[in-house]
Amino acid sequence: MKARDVMTAPVITVRDTAAVKDVAKLFLERGISAVPVVNARDELVGIVSEGDFLHRSEIGTQRQRPWWLALMAGDQGQAADYIKAHAMRVADIMTRNVITATPDTPLNEIAAMLEQHGIKRVPIVHEANLVGIVSRANLVQAIASSGSKLDIPVSDTAIRERLLAHLNSQGWTPKILLNATVNDGVVDLWGITDSNTERKAIRVAAEAMPGVRAVNDHITVRRV
Repeated sequence: MKARDVMTAPVITVRDTAAVKDVAKLFLERGISAVPVVNARDELVGIVSEGDFLHRSEIGTQRQRPWWLALMAGDQGQAADYIKAHAMRVADIMTRNVITATPDTPLNEIAAMLEQHGIKRVPIVHEANLVGIVSRANLVQAIASSGSKLDIPVSDTAIRERLLAHLNSQGWTPKILLNATVNDGVVDLWGITDSNTERKAIRVAAEAMPGVRAVNDHITVRRV
């Protein structure tokens, strides 16, 4: 699946000239936790999230650094803290370096972006235009709405061949001491592995194969 298959569209956006207070109200009214920021040409220029509202002077939560951290942050860091706490326009508190993807970006790459950068959503851009957004919630929705693999008729022979080929392509599986038999969609796993983690991974691989109805695990963990 690709980003275009799960992205939320159209996207709620705000202008970079929007007031911080108005964006906070928008969050509450729409039940959202972040919003892309666009300029007058509707080009993506940033993103603002609930995290940008944590340290605000209106509610007395502006950042109070211990003297030694303030010393390490220097004047520039303290000035940045002041902006976050007192800025009136979204442009002054938003994140400018936005991680984006295209509609054709595979979901596995989207998931890697979310994990690598510690973010919760990725704006989807096509030819400089914001066309959607993919969040962690969208990935969960994709899992929940995916079709059942049991709906696909697959022969026992095909299941066995695909499973063994898949396992043999993995760097962590034992290449010799591993076998599988399949009868009416029920897989029996046989062999010896070096750890319970490998054993579990093999079972997971079998359960994920299209056409598999059940898995019986007879694998033995080697005693060192």
